[in-house]
Amino acid sequence: MVADGSPLKARLQEEVKIAMRAKDKARLGILRMVMAALKQFEVDTRKPLDDAQVIALLDKMLKQRRESLAQYEAAGRTDLAEKERFEEEVIQSYMPTPLSEVEVEQLIEEAISQCQATTARDMGKVMALLKPNLQGRADMAVASAKVKARLEAISS
Repeated sequence: MVADGSPLKARLQEEVKIAMRAKDKARLGILRMVMAALKQFEVDTRKPLDDAQVIALLDKMLKQRRESLAQYEAAGRTDLAEKERFEEEVIQSYMPTPLSEVEVEQLIEEAISQCQATTARDMGKVMALLKPNLQGRADMAVASAKVKARLEAISS
């Protein structure tokens, strides 16, 4: 086990060394950016990161890349879009295996029954239960929409 508690962070640190040895400047730049973001979070919170926090930060970075990619493509900037796409691919490679739609639906049903949600007002409780299981493995906006639709179906 790593001293700071995050095997994923240790893996990222090792990947930085590998990229340096391979002289892969593009990948190294992205990995250094990721490590800087992780370090900044640790400095801000004054606590070492665990894997869940690393995944949450990587997920946030992926979301930023997707938003930038959409803007660059809309503006016709294929050069910048390609750069964002590459960054997204590298960051995505460190994320856990995505859940299938069926698995997401099953987790939603379990969370709804666990907190006995019956109306849309219970959505916060359901999402609080889902977040640890879905973070980095499913699009939280899509999951939120599914929870809302499911709760509306229950209450009507």
